[in-house]
Amino acid sequence: MKEPLWSPSAERVARANLTRFLEFVNSRHGSAFRSYDELYRWSVAEIPAFWAAVWEFCGVIASRGFDRVVDDPGRMPGARWFEGARLNFAENLLRFRDDRVALVFRGEGREAVRITYAGLFERTAQLAQALRGAGVAAGDRVAGYLPNIPETVIAMLAATSIGAAWSSCSPDFGTRGAVDRFGQIRPKILFAADGYLFGGRRFDSRERLGGIMAELPTVERLVVVPFLDERPDLAAIPRAILYDAFASREAGLPLPFAQLPAEHPLYIMYSSGTTGPPKCMVQGTAGILVNHLKELVLHTDLGRDDTILYMTTCGWMMWNWLVSALAVGATVVLYDGAPFHPDPGHLWRLAEEERLTVFGTSARYLTALEKAGVRPGRDCDLGPLRAILSTGSPLPPESFRYVYREVKEDLQLASISGGTDLNGCFALGNPLGPVYEGELQCRGLGMRVEVFDEEGRPVAGQKGELVCTAPFPSMPLYFWNDPDGEKYRRAYFERFPGVWAHGDFAELTGTGGMIIHGRSDATLNPGGVRIGTAEIYRQAEALPEIADSICVGQRWEGDERVILFVRMAAGCELTGELRERLRRAIRENVSPRHVPARIIAVADIPCTINMKKVELAVRSVIHGEPVKNRDALANPEALELYRELPELAE
Repeated sequence: MKEPLWSPSAERVARANLTRFLEFVNSRHGSAFRSYDELYRWSVAEIPAFWAAVWEFCGVIASRGFDRVVDDPGRMPGARWFEGARLNFAENLLRFRDDRVALVFRGEGREAVRITYAGLFERTAQLAQALRGAGVAAGDRVAGYLPNIPETVIAMLAATSIGAAWSSCSPDFGTRGAVDRFGQIRPKILFAADGYLFGGRRFDSRERLGGIMAELPTVERLVVVPFLDERPDLAAIPRAILYDAFASREAGLPLPFAQLPAEHPLYIMYSSGTTGPPKCMVQGTAGILVNHLKELVLHTDLGRDDTILYMTTCGWMMWNWLVSALAVGATVVLYDGAPFHPDPGHLWRLAEEERLTVFGTSARYLTALEKAGVRPGRDCDLGPLRAILSTGSPLPPESFRYVYREVKEDLQLASISGGTDLNGCFALGNPLGPVYEGELQCRGLGMRVEVFDEEGRPVAGQKGELVCTAPFPSMPLYFWNDPDGEKYRRAYFERFPGVWAHGDFAELTGTGGMIIHGRSDATLNPGGVRIGTAEIYRQAEALPEIADSICVGQRWEGDERVILFVRMAAGCELTGELRERLRRAIRENVSPRHVPARIIAVADIPCTINMKKVELAVRSVIHGEPVKNRDALANPEALELYRELPELAE
């Protein structure tokens, strides 16, 4: 029997939001559920009853309740949620208006900025008045090309209070990357900063903004937040105005909240855009709100006394997820900058100073932290910290052990997995349950998640395609510029009609948890056997000589062979002995099928701006195929390192 790395104390279980929710459900439905597994089975068997319970338990504010939760819980896509309800997303996030701290901004080389809930409400009212004065109305689009700063949150709240849809990407996207996204949705107002800081360097965005505005004729106002300079020169940028000159300064303004249908567009999110033009996914007000509340309140156990940070940019859905923590009254810490600047221990000192209770990050950050020899538990007081959340890629077992050894013994390490498409998770944390190394604790409540084999049969204990077999509220309403829904259906429902195929290669475990083995569209297929890349990365990046890696399949002699590219650690080289040691580790710890046919050293590993490896782009390059939308990458120049390599012809 597998031994857990951590289990919650009886006291922690007793005071958990999820325990109160169990009691709430039992009292409403005459049930006697005592465990997460029992609650999960009910939540996916009685889908309308479950989501109605979340709506009530989490206190959704609505001027009119829903007539029914979902019109057809068996139809996917096309199910309609919370029909008849009228509500406003910003009103739910601004329900608290007291002197508790709502936002803390911590940025490279900046003094901390703190805004109370009362102050956040007032600043949102001032900006909303300016947006209304500029002609913004329900159904318009307002976009942000911004760092992770308070003005980004305020702009989103102001826009959604009116009923405009919000869409954002981070300022490290190039001109083409921003235009490829915003050009499709035709925003009326664009918020931006004059630049940003990263790794101790200043990046002036003004030239880029000029190029963006030249290609976005629908933008009537570019509202610029001074970030690098107090009074940046905007003379060369058309239709630009400084933020302080645009927003009202009047105190005590009312903030009308437009009461809108449940499926009114709230967010427009984007696919990575590494294999074609980014898909624009339109997400609805009630679906996103209720799903975020479920994940924050029940799965993360978040409340008013918590302080939460998630390392994210405004181009990643974890930003939207993080900001929804305002709806439960927590203190949200916004960080903008390089996580390892000025040194690898920087964020843990921040965690100590801000008394973080929940720290969210990426699996790659935790892996890099271990390689750097950082020992946060020794160097910092992390007494209040009770949970670490990790996403973006599979968290290897070694990183689980590292967290419990070097960060803190008594905390919940929740590896979570979902996607931009649903602005949430399919599998995530369970505050009532144990943590097992290498596993996500549970499937999300209300998400009928299965693993299918090649024939579309549900399996457990073996690898297959992660699917969801019933609709859920945060599914995209539709894709922008997809009038007949063809792009939407092709994205998720082509392989298994009527079933959402997410594109992850996964496995359900005997503990009730899940293991993610990587993206199924990047799954390797040597000899016709599907294998995941995550297992290879785990072995490669466990070696101190290897800083990073990326693995792809190469078409070869009528089959496919495994190619592993590695970026060496400083001062190390890829010797024959190291190659053999790595091959032996993969053969013995994974399987002979996983052993790469070629191991090749490269100077850089290409990744998206959200730090996800781009296996498909590398695969295209080595086969001489074009890579579209290179602006979606943080380091597109790295792709040239993989072109016409002599080792790939051998």
